[in-house]
Amino acid sequence: MELSESVRHANGRQRKPVVVMSDQETVDDEEALIQDSDSGDRAPRGHCSIRGELGNVSLLLFLYVLQGIPLGLAGSIPLVMQSKNVSYKDQAYFSFVFWPFSLKLLWAPLVDSLYIRRFGRRKSWLVPTQYLLGLFMLGLSFTVDSLLEQNGSKGPDVVSLTAVFFMLAFLAATQDIAVDGWALTMLSRENVGYASTCNSVGQTAGYFLGNVLFLALESADFCNKYLRFEPQQKGIVTLSDFLFFWGIVFMVSTTLVAIIKKEDSRQQHSKKRMKEETHGVLETYKQLFSIIKMPAVFTFCCLLLTSKMGFSAADAVTGLKLVEAGVPKAELALLAVPMVPLQILLPVIISKYTAGPRPLDIFYKAFPFRLLIGLEYALLVWWTPSVKHEDGFPVYYYAVVLLSYAVHQVALYSMYVACMAFHAKVSDPLIGGTYMTLLNTVTNLGGNWPSTLALWLVDPLTSKECQGAVGQTCGSPEEAGLCVKEGGMCVTALDGYYVESLVCVVIGLCWWIFFGKKMKRLQEESPAAWHCRVRK
Repeated sequence: MELSESVRHANGRQRKPVVVMSDQETVDDEEALIQDSDSGDRAPRGHCSIRGELGNVSLLLFLYVLQGIPLGLAGSIPLVMQSKNVSYKDQAYFSFVFWPFSLKLLWAPLVDSLYIRRFGRRKSWLVPTQYLLGLFMLGLSFTVDSLLEQNGSKGPDVVSLTAVFFMLAFLAATQDIAVDGWALTMLSRENVGYASTCNSVGQTAGYFLGNVLFLALESADFCNKYLRFEPQQKGIVTLSDFLFFWGIVFMVSTTLVAIIKKEDSRQQHSKKRMKEETHGVLETYKQLFSIIKMPAVFTFCCLLLTSKMGFSAADAVTGLKLVEAGVPKAELALLAVPMVPLQILLPVIISKYTAGPRPLDIFYKAFPFRLLIGLEYALLVWWTPSVKHEDGFPVYYYAVVLLSYAVHQVALYSMYVACMAFHAKVSDPLIGGTYMTLLNTVTNLGGNWPSTLALWLVDPLTSKECQGAVGQTCGSPEEAGLCVKEGGMCVTALDGYYVESLVCVVIGLCWWIFFGKKMKRLQEESPAAWHCRVRK
């Protein structure tokens, strides 16, 4: 359900899970980075204390927090739009906002290869990208209210919102590439593992601020119930206020980084620093092509691209359906908070079972349980209207939602950690960073396209009829308008979400039966089947 659509991400995002994206999530350069830091000529562990690098760690953490802000805001917009009764086709259009993090591999070689040497390899991209993020937020703060407000029956301007937030996500993905690369040289070999911690904690904190905290403070009901003595019609902050504040933060902090932080300081040339590899753009793209065309990798990529079809209705639509049923979006977003400790512990626990030679066995075993949870989500949506009362929903209802989400997280993380373990196991160590990033990109895309398709199909699969007006139908917005004009009312006879949920489970079971074992058999391939034969 990705409560609040929300805890996707991130990563996927799908947002990166903690490890805490969403389904959504992603280990990119950090995997190769940690791998490289353990090899070669390095000083004994503990020789360089982390205390001497607290400034660099703090800066990395702050940069990742900034990165999470636009992602969290983008994740909150579908819930805001749902409360304004937009169509699911419009939600499908907006879901393209979450694609840039899954596609950043396409322009990552450009960010790594093209830069102004005098200014710094990473600052050449980081500084202008963050300035653009700040300017976009400042500009959007003056127009977002008009884009979201309902003009008669027209509703929010979904196309413009999608275009603007897509650019924000694109810039955040570009900033992620630059920061991930800078982490390689900013920290010493002994402390380079903290880069991945900064990534997970920082992006999660930023996402929380931009999503959960914003939705809570923007909700008049939440603020009146918990934060005010006298009720008011609006929340403590508006979306325009929030965008303006963070736009200023981006502009000021980027200026300070540009002036104060020197990328080519004397410390950066220390032998204890990681030495960056420099590959040409064409060379990197050739590497990617040589990886993809290997039979084992090609088969694995095809399986990754199709494996999440069975979960698309549950992951992409359930949260929106709960909002449509009357569950306050702020309350729904806050349910993600108690999940954070679970999301931190699950990868640690599950990794004990995926550390062996057959990590995909866990993926295979968790698959049908996650499908069944999708059916349970459909039952939850069906049950929701019957427990609603004048004051909202009872405590036991939120307890059931929280328990459902917790069980879902166990299945989701079992599959995610198993996939990441297999990626690390088969990646060619000579090009580990490129290899891992490719597999993670394909994994994320395998979650993006089914979610977008699931959102788009909800309306066509929904059947409505006009009650109270003879001879009228509700097959289109125009017909629905005529029904209301004639004194009737459009009533849902069959909700496409339930049809979709059932179809997705059937598709998922078919995938598990016919292709799940094929995925398990890939573990029996020899290491040579996964390694590039042509190397420079």
